Amino acid sequence: MRRIVINMQNSLFCSAIADALRSSGNELEPYAIDAPEKVVDECKWIAPYALLMEVTGYTPWLFGERMKIRDAVREKDPCCKIVFIVDENAEKEVAKQVKQAKKDGLIDQFIYGSISASYLADIVDSL
Repeated sequence: MRRIVINMQNSLFCSAIADALRSSGNELEPYAIDAPEKVVDECKWIAPYALLMEVTGYTPWLFGERMKIRDAVREKDPCCKIVFIVDENAEKEVAKQVKQAKKDGLIDQFIYGSISASYLADIVDSL
């Protein structure tokens, strides 16, 4: 069972993602972390296979803040896959930053918020 840490602004969306991962049949065990400031400490004991974080246009979910979390998690666990989730319709400029981070090799994957639940689970499974 691979552990997946999820940190999203919207708890309803976070729960939906956790449910999709849990029920995908891909042996993924989601852990929802409610506050960005808890992610690094929680990742220390969870030792996740992947960290999914929402990126938005305002704090504490800004791209730069998420990159700091990414750096701290990777310092402790360089094998942890980093995945950013962004709403490509509401956050066009942020989506461009996230896409560029993937191109630059700074994150392992990015996901647009408009994809289906099964596609999300398969992307995470294929990391």
